[in-house]
Amino acid sequence: MTGEDREAGMTMADRVDKVLDEGAAPALHGLVVVRGGRVVLERYGAGDDHHLNRPLGHVTFEPDTLHDVRSVTKSVVALLYGIALADGLVPEPGESLLRQFPEYPDLVADPVRARLTVEHALTMTLGLEWDESVPYTSTANSEIAMEAAPDRHRYVLERPIVEEPGRRWLYCGGAAALIGRLVAVGTGRPLAEFARTALFEPLGIGSYAWAKGADGVEMAAAGLRLTPRALAAIGALVLDGGRGIVPGDWLAELTRPRVPIDDRRRYGYQWYVGTGSPRWIAAHGNGGQRVYVAPERDLVVAVTAGDYGDPAQPSTTAVLDELLKE
Repeated sequence: MTGEDREAGMTMADRVDKVLDEGAAPALHGLVVVRGGRVVLERYGAGDDHHLNRPLGHVTFEPDTLHDVRSVTKSVVALLYGIALADGLVPEPGESLLRQFPEYPDLVADPVRARLTVEHALTMTLGLEWDESVPYTSTANSEIAMEAAPDRHRYVLERPIVEEPGRRWLYCGGAAALIGRLVAVGTGRPLAEFARTALFEPLGIGSYAWAKGADGVEMAAAGLRLTPRALAAIGALVLDGGRGIVPGDWLAELTRPRVPIDDRRRYGYQWYVGTGSPRWIAAHGNGGQRVYVAPERDLVVAVTAGDYGDPAQPSTTAVLDELLKE
């Protein structure tokens, strides 16, 4: 039997275990794969971890261990927005963004900013001066500067507009902060509280944490801590059309490819959408956090990992490459 023959006879679990045994995914912390509505593969590792920028030391991960999901938080907030929208508690995407922030009358009166809509925030096409290309340990990073500002929402909304809104996707944690604020104001409840009753409890997610900024407000851009099983449950929700928890028409809007990112990806409403076949939808977080949904394969993959600050996310990439070979 040739090596290729042996490879062809390997199961999904065999392939993943080979990657792990060979040390090709050293920072993998957790993996849950759901197919046909049931968990078909689950793996946990150990390694150095962080809570945002605070080291947690060496952690042995288990099914109930919470993990930073970083920017996957943005995608969860988009789900919450859709739930609130169905109840008429937040504005439609096409409505004016600045009018939702009457506490900043000088910005509301600015005719240039009047062109901004809620959809521009949902799609990260605000056209603002914003830079998250430097490490998330420096206030030269716009998201970190936002969190250090006396008023994070004003900080975002008063950034100079440097190009026509809606024209180009630019990664912007500030956009998620604005969407989170609309949800909290519209529902009259903190994000974590609304998430608990509207999304987490209906999904059977009982364990989570949501970090707050210095102002005591949940960080909508990157504050959530969840388990891989919880991430998989969120992915399964997206795969299953919302299950009556998130409106199906909102999921269709949320996962519609709207703005080009590169040759392989488009952006929907705070979720990534693949351009090729088979179709995929994903939520990404710094370090290799991932919710990957492949509807045509009836597949959900949830990953937590510790490759923080590495845009290649090698551990997550190595595992996903093996899972998606078939």
